[in-house]
Amino acid sequence: MKFTICKADACSRARVGIIETAHGAIETPVFMPVGTRAAVKTLTNQHLLDMKAQIILGNTYHLMLRPGVEILAKAGGLHAFMNWQSPLLTDSGGFQVFSLSALNKVTDKGVHFQSHIDGSRHFLGPDESMFIQKTIGSDIVMAFDECTPYPCEKKVVEKSLERTHRWAERCRNYDLQPHQNLFGIVQGGVHADLRQQSAQFLANLDFQGYAIGGLSVGEPASVMYEVLDHTVPFMPVEKPRYLMGVGTPRNLVESVMRGVDMFDCVMPTRNARNGTAFTWAGKVQIKAARYAEDFSPLDPSTPSYTSQFSKAYLRHLLNVDEMTGLTLVTLQNLAFYLDFMQKLREAIKNDTLADFYQKVCALYPH
Repeated sequence: MKFTICKADACSRARVGIIETAHGAIETPVFMPVGTRAAVKTLTNQHLLDMKAQIILGNTYHLMLRPGVEILAKAGGLHAFMNWQSPLLTDSGGFQVFSLSALNKVTDKGVHFQSHIDGSRHFLGPDESMFIQKTIGSDIVMAFDECTPYPCEKKVVEKSLERTHRWAERCRNYDLQPHQNLFGIVQGGVHADLRQQSAQFLANLDFQGYAIGGLSVGEPASVMYEVLDHTVPFMPVEKPRYLMGVGTPRNLVESVMRGVDMFDCVMPTRNARNGTAFTWAGKVQIKAARYAEDFSPLDPSTPSYTSQFSKAYLRHLLNVDEMTGLTLVTLQNLAFYLDFMQKLREAIKNDTLADFYQKVCALYPH
């Protein structure tokens, strides 16, 4: 993998770059749609290609349970299984098993857990996670880490961080496929000294890229920004930086200005299923009664297939539980997020980031 910084903002840590992978190039800053179970919910691959999605995510935890590693191996990996020829990133499965705390037992070797599907017992550690992701064949592989909750006592975070660092070393020594690139994950809760320690420890292991984990887990946005301020300066400048599980349009621009290059979040797809659309006029609760006779397009400013349909029609589809409604609003939300990132990249290139930031804050204050 090659990462090239093309333009750096003069007044912030924002930068525009290109990540080159075996399955294609990725312009950064980038938003990556989440395809948890080898599909972005309600959409086809053609939808994603039409909106120029550069890279999508797969979820190691869910894919190891269904369809399972054996089937993925027989298929020739996830690219072939889902017929997606552009870049793929897979998480390590760590966040999912730790989020199911009532079903797991953590040891220094890994996590014993029960499936949330049928209660079957499994074990996932750094070696197992690397084996599954190697079989999946993703272009970007995430190291296996432990994600602490918020709030969490510092002594608990310290113990967890030691374990995460040991696991990072094991992952770094694992032999992946030649085209695969491994990212380390910086942890440390909301503690500035632990974040610095983690960033510096992982930098010494010389990963191909670095993620910031353990945020967007319930802490206020202001705390997340403070953690980024204390973390990013200690991360290698020449490697891509990925903030996991974030976030709102305001979160994205704030984080880019602090030096982050890559993002993923289920917010656009999940909000679509709840009837909320992201537009260049702000959020629209499309199921609201006031749109019953509103025949204006939802968002003519976003290059989306959905833009040709009226608010009244979209509201009707959602209110009668028509699957087409979920598809159309999901298309709108992801098209908006990808267009948002394109305009953000242009703002950095054109030295108009401050103006873009003010516009975003007015539309999406949180």
